[in-house]
Amino acid sequence: MSKVVDIHNLTKSYGKDIAVKDVSFSIESNKICGLLGRNGAGKTTIMHMITAQLFPTSGDLKIFDERPYENRDVLNKICFIKESQKYPPNFCVHDVLEVAATLFPNWDQRFAKRLLKDFNLPRKRRIKKLSRGMLSSVGIIIGLASRAPLTIFDEPYLGLDAVARNLFYNHLIEDYADHPRTILLSTHLIDEVSKILEQVMVIDKGELIINEEADSLRGSAYAVAGLATKVDAFIQGKKVINKPHSLGGFTSAVIMDTPKFEDRKQADLLGLNITSVSIQELIVHLTGGNSQGKAVELQ
Repeated sequence: MSKVVDIHNLTKSYGKDIAVKDVSFSIESNKICGLLGRNGAGKTTIMHMITAQLFPTSGDLKIFDERPYENRDVLNKICFIKESQKYPPNFCVHDVLEVAATLFPNWDQRFAKRLLKDFNLPRKRRIKKLSRGMLSSVGIIIGLASRAPLTIFDEPYLGLDAVARNLFYNHLIEDYADHPRTILLSTHLIDEVSKILEQVMVIDKGELIINEEADSLRGSAYAVAGLATKVDAFIQGKKVINKPHSLGGFTSAVIMDTPKFEDRKQADLLGLNITSVSIQELIVHLTGGNSQGKAVELQ
């Protein structure tokens, strides 16, 4: 498969402050990928460089095998929906969508009208009169109806309730199945999107600490809980990615590995409970100060 995004040793600094440090990853065509991490980790800076809104300090970046800067052929293939997306305040919703239709060669007007109805968005209401959730819906409609070969959503659903977010996920999956393209999602709602992601990149303090297929991450860590003395004995020699939390003589720890038969047998003998760790829990532990900014190698 061809590479839509190909990044090597990408760094962005502002004087002595380094926002992105020596990041390398690639995204193949027709995949749904997550760029995840805490606020301020460097995710948006990377997306701004991908979309040629920022120049890297060093490193190499190619989109569709070309550098994106002042490259209309590349930029016409990208739709970037930002968290703080701005629209002319006196425009109505339908004005914004009419302009969007002229910007994206693959725009589907019928799909846009369907999305307007499904998100219950008043097409004649002025942008300045829209709620935060309605503004997010405008961005989602543009991103989906654009059918851009590379579509990027940066926190696309601020202000949307759970029903509206599920509507977004369902439309994304259904339309992606009929019209495959590369979709990059950046969000803090990791549990919600983890089910639809195929590739996961995690940024922490400007560095890439995870770049894995989502299926590889699922089940790549587990938690063990029980009496503190028993947990301490169990975790000896294992890759613990968080500091054990104790309460009343009981404690728990998260181990970066897939539990083997011997591990489960040992846990049973010690009276310990083993549970799976979700992708969101894994990322929280890895970016909570205990991973020390180092890339994680899955077993």
